[in-house]
Amino acid sequence: MRRRTVAVSVVLVAALAGGGFAVSGLGSGLGLGLGTSQAKENPQDRAGLPPATAPVVKGDLSNSTGIDGTLGYSQQRKLNAGASGTLTWISSGGSKAERDGRLYAVDGQDVRLMYGTEPMYRVLKTGARGNDVQQLEENLRALGYGSGLSVDEKYSSATAEAVKRWQKAHRLKQTGRIGPEQIAFASGPVRIQSADAAVGDRTAPGQQVLTTTSSDRVVQLQAKVSEAALAKPGGKVEVELPDGTIVKGTVTSVGSVAKPGSDPADRTPRIGIVVTFDDPDKVKGFDKSPATVKFVGETRKNVLSVPVGALLALADGSFGVQVVEGGRTREVKVKLGLFAQGQVEVTGAGLSAGVKVGVPKE
Repeated sequence: MRRRTVAVSVVLVAALAGGGFAVSGLGSGLGLGLGTSQAKENPQDRAGLPPATAPVVKGDLSNSTGIDGTLGYSQQRKLNAGASGTLTWISSGGSKAERDGRLYAVDGQDVRLMYGTEPMYRVLKTGARGNDVQQLEENLRALGYGSGLSVDEKYSSATAEAVKRWQKAHRLKQTGRIGPEQIAFASGPVRIQSADAAVGDRTAPGQQVLTTTSSDRVVQLQAKVSEAALAKPGGKVEVELPDGTIVKGTVTSVGSVAKPGSDPADRTPRIGIVVTFDDPDKVKGFDKSPATVKFVGETRKNVLSVPVGALLALADGSFGVQVVEGGRTREVKVKLGLFAQGQVEVTGAGLSAGVKVGVPKE
């Protein structure tokens, strides 16, 4: 009986195995009506060897999705002026400030950085109480001005004395009181993303003067809802940097609300994802540079796989591979599993690691 080649489209393979691969028939044709447990050998295959072969491989198989993102910094926030006057100095974009570092100056008086989660919104003085008082005391202790100072929520005379020592060190009037015109709180060291005002500008309380971020590098990306399902907080990923370097990262946040994409040509709803780096010192690249995050989906351990191009479509709608041994070929019906990395997981009678299967010539 004459044999014929059965063509299979990408759509069919995708429907059967969740992949996006095409199956191409080999030059030797395809066997029909094979059973599920036996391989059929056709003597006519002697004259129809495939143009190339590839081995059956045994090992772990993982599928992954690469999503393009942008290198940036975490915790972007606005920093507003705490006093009215003329801006006489301001940090430049790209610079960094640590505890007690200068941020900007109004009428010649510096506003310096202190660490804390609550904003500096009032003048602190003896008798004041609150979390902002405790934050201030923690900073005074850390800077060496509060030796013996009890760190609590009460602004005591000892707190005022510590403030005076800090003021003296910075050549300020020693009032023992401190307010937004002297310090600003942030959760830690900051990087100045941009100066939003210029020297000589008039400022007023609440007017934005700086945009800051943390000093931690991150990748920020907007993923389609279907892709975002791969991202789990704490999940491990690989990030390809602009220079081609691959570094390890961790998903630190996944948005909970889908928003239309910013591209006018593609308004597909997307989820915001942030990835941090396991070893930040290895991260090179300018701010806003492109980076690709690879999310690993399903992993199958210790399975057999063949190149996707080795698959043959059988007349009954199933799939097979063409095994090549000793100058002869035989077709083996296979059950498909995971598609990944150009390979497909297969199980079939007589298949083992190292067995050669026919593939199209590259």
